[in-house]
Amino acid sequence: MSAEVAAEGPAREPRDPPRTLDIVQVDAFTERPFAGNPAAICVLDAYPDDRWLQAVAREMNLSETAFLRRRRDGWDLRWFTPAAEVDLCGHATLAAAHVIFQDRLDDLPELRFHTLSGELGARRDGEWIALDFPAEPARAGAPAEGLLEALGVRPAEAVFTGRNRLDELVVIEDPARLRELAPSMTGLRKIGMRGAIVSSPSDVGEADFLSRYFAPSFGVPEDPVTGSAHCCLGPYWSERLGRPRVVGYQASARGGTVRVTTRGDRVELGGRAVTVMRGRLST
Repeated sequence: MSAEVAAEGPAREPRDPPRTLDIVQVDAFTERPFAGNPAAICVLDAYPDDRWLQAVAREMNLSETAFLRRRRDGWDLRWFTPAAEVDLCGHATLAAAHVIFQDRLDDLPELRFHTLSGELGARRDGEWIALDFPAEPARAGAPAEGLLEALGVRPAEAVFTGRNRLDELVVIEDPARLRELAPSMTGLRKIGMRGAIVSSPSDVGEADFLSRYFAPSFGVPEDPVTGSAHCCLGPYWSERLGRPRVVGYQASARGGTVRVTTRGDRVELGGRAVTVMRGRLST
């Protein structure tokens, strides 16, 4: 989703697309069906043309469709929204790890994914899956022109504004205001970043903070639960609360919980996932 792309990423060797494609739909960052963030997971022997991958993602019409390919030292992993390939996605990585563990596609206790954001990891943590991701802390600064107006946030409400390489971050103090925001998607398409994160202290007992995430430029008006946004939220709330481990609840209509532990330039994202559908796509 960002113009910045890591030098190393998944190997790309276009082949003819398969005639049929197994697809597993997983709800990520939740322990129950029809909550969290849904992702479609496809395991391929080789990557077909990018236009075909994008067409599948558009057909699935989920916030992300992830494509896996086995390689000698792990897995290639690519993520597509209905509109574009993206650099980093937490919930579809969690869903991919869930499928690999559930279907016993890999017998290693820890998985290695090669992506546009470098090497990512995943391991079992009881009923949870822990992801090793890059930290993406926000640098404090003035919000993008028109951002607060598009979000419907008054300047006096914003106690922090900043951005990382992917997103804008706005922090407000009132969780009730965060829940009632109804942003202008037209306005958010003009900010020139992947998306906008809005966060506040929590009014949910299990969580330290709340968030919502909007990325209409990439075909995702509001994302249900955004793992990659927590690569930014984790460092912010860890510093603010004075402890490395924090818990976030994304207050979308579906909702979902993300554990975040900040370790220098990396974060560990913890979440649960559940398979809700299996099917075959005819191509």
